Amino acid sequence: MFPQDLTKLAEDIREMRIRGAAEIGRTAAEGLAIAATHIKTEDPQEFMDELEKAYRLLLSTRPTAVSLPNALRYVMHRVTTAFKKGMDVDELRTLTIRAAEDFKRSSQEAVRRISEIGAKRIRSGDVIMTHCNSSVAISILKEARRQGKEFRVIATETRPRFQGRLTAKALSEVGIPVTLIIDSAARYFMPKVDKVLVGADVVTANGAVVNKIGTSQIALAAKEARVRVFVGAETYKFSPSTVLGELVEIEERPPEEVLPPEELSHLKGVTVANPAFDVTPPDFIDIIITEKGIIPPQASVLILMEEFGWTIGEESIGRTTVEEEG
Repeated sequence: MFPQDLTKLAEDIREMRIRGAAEIGRTAAEGLAIAATHIKTEDPQEFMDELEKAYRLLLSTRPTAVSLPNALRYVMHRVTTAFKKGMDVDELRTLTIRAAEDFKRSSQEAVRRISEIGAKRIRSGDVIMTHCNSSVAISILKEARRQGKEFRVIATETRPRFQGRLTAKALSEVGIPVTLIIDSAARYFMPKVDKVLVGADVVTANGAVVNKIGTSQIALAAKEARVRVFVGAETYKFSPSTVLGELVEIEERPPEEVLPPEELSHLKGVTVANPAFDVTPPDFIDIIITEKGIIPPQASVLILMEEFGWTIGEESIGRTTVEEEG
C-alpha cells in the first residue's frame, strides 16, 4: 500500500490538478521523497523494491511530459548507485530525499536562468502570443516586465482545460496587458504579433517540440506570417530515448473534458478524441531557450549528448531503466 499523500500526489498529477511540465517534474521527485519517508524496513533490498513501486506509480501518471521520467530517473539513479555501494536503509532514505531536493532546486534555477536569457529577446512595443500555461514562458515575460520593458501579450484560452486563463491571470497580476482569445483565432491575430513564445513538454533529438495541443497550428500560422517562434525548455525536457528513434507517446485525455457524458450520450455514433499534445516540427521553430543558452532546434541532439554524457552509437542511448544516467 502506498501512503495516502503519495497516492493523492500521483492522482493530482494524473488529473491535471498539478500542471506544467516543470512543476510535474518537481512534484514527481517530491513523490519519491515521500515514498522513501514512509517505507518501513531495515532491509536495503526491500527498501529499493518499495521505492521502485513508487517510481512505477508516478511514471504511469502522465505518459508524454518527459520532465516526469527524467526527474524520477535523476533521483533513482543516485539511489540505485548508492544501494550498489552497500549503503543501509537510513542512508538510502536520506539520499532519496536529498536527491529530490537537488532536482527541484536545479529545476528552479534552470527556469531563473532561462528567464534571464529569454527576456533579452523581448523588446518594448512587442506583441507576443503564447499558448497554454508554461511556467517558463511566464517567467520570461515576467522578467522582461521586471526589467521595465513595455509589451502586450495575446494568450489563447487553451481548450478544453482553459490553462490560458491561468496564464492571463499570472501576467495581469504583474501589470502585463493581456488579450485572451479563443484558440481558433490565433491565425486571425497573427499579423499583429511580433513573436510567439511557448514552453515545451518534450524536445526530441531532431528538435521537434511536443507541447500542448494547438501549438503546432500556432507555429504554422507564425511561419506563414513570418513571425519568429521561441520555445523555452529546460534541458531535462530533452528526450534521450528519441536519439534512437523512439516515438513520444501522445497522451489521450478523457472525452468528458470536451463534452459532458450526458450530452455525448445523445449523439449517436459520435466519439470524442482529446489528445493533450501535438508535435511542432523543427522547421517551424526559430530558437530554443535553455538554461545553457540559446540553440537552434537542430542542435537539440548536442544538448542530449552533453547532458547525458552519451555519444552516437553508445549502447546506453535510449535506455529507459531506473539505472539510466540522470
